[in-house]
Amino acid sequence: MGNYKVWTHDNHPLQMQPHFVMQRVNYIHQNPVRAGWVDQPRDYLYSSARD
Repeated sequence: MGNYKVWTHDNHPLQMQPHFVMQRVNYIHQNPVRAGWVDQPRDYLYSSARD
């Protein structure tokens, strides 16, 4: 196998604050829009953006 790694050895944890969580959720909601599958995040069938 050699000396190859799939991940880095360092660990940089981030504190989970509300704005950090919402930033990540909004990023995920925008994925189908960026892919061109839908016009709005709420239009994607499996999205939680409608909630």
